[in-house]
Amino acid sequence: MLAKRIVPCLDIKNGRTVKGVNFVDLRDAGDPVELAKKYAETGADELVFLDISATEERRRTLVNLVRDVAAQVNIPFTVGGGISSVEDVDILLQNGADKVSINSSAVKRPQLVNELSQKFGSQCVVVAIDAKKIDGEWIVHLVGGKVPTELNLFDWAKEVEERGAGEILFTSMNNDGTKDGFANEALARLSEELNIPIIASGGAGNMQHFVDTFKDGKADAALAASVFHFQEIEIPDLKQELKKQGIPVRL
Repeated sequence: MLAKRIVPCLDIKNGRTVKGVNFVDLRDAGDPVELAKKYAETGADELVFLDISATEERRRTLVNLVRDVAAQVNIPFTVGGGISSVEDVDILLQNGADKVSINSSAVKRPQLVNELSQKFGSQCVVVAIDAKKIDGEWIVHLVGGKVPTELNLFDWAKEVEERGAGEILFTSMNNDGTKDGFANEALARLSEELNIPIIASGGAGNMQHFVDTFKDGKADAALAASVFHFQEIEIPDLKQELKKQGIPVRL
């Protein structure tokens, strides 16, 4: 069985790491370069960097900041926010990104997933899906969760897998920042219906939530932000707990 991955997420706004609840009420969480260095040194398996206002502000990802973070880490590094072309990805990979995460741009032009996977390989392409459960149905949202679409989470996830996505990063907007645990029922269904890795995001509040998302949610990786940024959970302690509960991790 493959080792489960622990993935801190740096949500970036105005060059700083921020964290909110249900995608709003953002507060400062520190310097992204310092945080990235700390996570790489303390056992994170991967790192995700999301320029959360790039799409809304209709600009490209902060390339200089990506380069600065990449210089401090020796673990796989995924970058997202404002990516809408092969050229955008080329620039990010040249500046230290290992993978890219696309969200709004993939919904607006699904062919982008095909283009990126054909040019860079599916292992480079993470499709992020922000979805909210409304009247029993998981609805995909865009622009940092501000714009609802007609898309159903599971249908859209299947489509992007067929188009060449290498991983799905699913964030439950209902769970995000609540610290009540991940959306394990939806995660388990994604894992059953798809053949590519699923990264769980939204809701981590304690170590048991990580255990539950790996066991019940069948997630391949778990992403979290505030519990790591504000030292509520230290990654080495988390990995020891996961190992104790029979979950394979890299120590």
